[in-house]
Amino acid sequence: MNDRQSAFKILNKIEKDKAYSNLLLDSYLKSNADNVYSTSFVTALVYGVTERLITLDYILSKYLRQPIKKLKPEVLTILRMGAYQLKFMDSVPNSAAVNESVKLAKNNGCTFASGLVNSVLRKVSADKLEYPKTDDPVYDMSIRYSCPYDLVSHYCKDYGEENTEGILSCSIGEQRIFARVNTLKTDFDSLKRSLENEKTEISPCENIENHFEFKTHCAVERLPQFLDGLFHVQDIASAICVKSLELDENMTFIDVCSAPGGKTFTAAQYMNNKGKIYAFDLYEHRVKLISEGAERLGIDIISAQQGDALSLRKDLIGTADRVLCDVPCSGLGVIGKKPEIRYKSLDLIDKLTQTQYNILINASEYLKPDGLLVYSTCSLNKAENEDVCDRFLSEHSNFEKHKDYLTLFPHINNSDGFFIAVFRRI
Repeated sequence: MNDRQSAFKILNKIEKDKAYSNLLLDSYLKSNADNVYSTSFVTALVYGVTERLITLDYILSKYLRQPIKKLKPEVLTILRMGAYQLKFMDSVPNSAAVNESVKLAKNNGCTFASGLVNSVLRKVSADKLEYPKTDDPVYDMSIRYSCPYDLVSHYCKDYGEENTEGILSCSIGEQRIFARVNTLKTDFDSLKRSLENEKTEISPCENIENHFEFKTHCAVERLPQFLDGLFHVQDIASAICVKSLELDENMTFIDVCSAPGGKTFTAAQYMNNKGKIYAFDLYEHRVKLISEGAERLGIDIISAQQGDALSLRKDLIGTADRVLCDVPCSGLGVIGKKPEIRYKSLDLIDKLTQTQYNILINASEYLKPDGLLVYSTCSLNKAENEDVCDRFLSEHSNFEKHKDYLTLFPHINNSDGFFIAVFRRI
């Protein structure tokens, strides 16, 4: 199976089954690990088409006599793939993008549409890409950054047009990869030298210690240094979140929504692997991820257990010095890493906020007097963030703000979009 056929199959499955691109790609990458060129091309094509659906449909609609929605799904996928290669992949010759798209149509039961594919893509190839400039900035940003109108409007309402443009501009294209040095096993300079032997370059992060960015494109989780537990992948925002807990040796720390465990691992390093950490997740297979990660990193103070953040563990009430509830959220701060999120209905948020509030209440029950409780989301949405926290403070007089709320923006902080609130139990 060639690269475009592989990408076509993955994109079709995403469209038909509403599957997640990262999960399908992970499966593909594992079975094609030895072919670096193929995996890179397929990954770029799948992520690129997925994140630019609205832009691609805008481009294609100019050359179609019928509405986009009336096209057979397989034909639409082929046209989107061709248009993406023509407009956003400089390494692909225009002739190859057109001809290979026609072949895809013929090889996948769409011979009847091969003429249409050829005609439309040749017109796309010949014309310069021009984004709309209308009196409606929300519409213009929606097309340019392939983000639904309602979501662009939502960002504008919460953060203004300028910040919205910044958020959306960071949601398109290849995403930066950050990681944390495992200070229980090594230090930055030693790890840097070791990675250079693998022809992998890293640079330290200025705003958070023991964190670095990969400057070399590589399969990070296949590096021997990763397998040996010398680092774990973690965005800057998550690192800042853990730092806000002000952890120290011999503390008891509870993470109520821990999997896959990145924040828990960083917490253990701040505690110098001394003390006790309870890491919970609802699903057993995700609890296993925490245990496996801790073992790889050489951390032995983590007790990973199956647990529902909405149900109180009576045996743990009032025992922790620090509690983290990084709650399930809409993910509106990480649409660059998970492109499907941008297309989900905003109606789901109303249901989320009550769940988030209930988790926060339960998490607060585990905290000792004078202890710190951190509430966080990877969402840029005030209803999930400030509104939940303000309600908590208004209904719980035994808690106060320990610090001002912190919202991190991709275009300002070079991180995921993220929200952090730190409370102290009085």
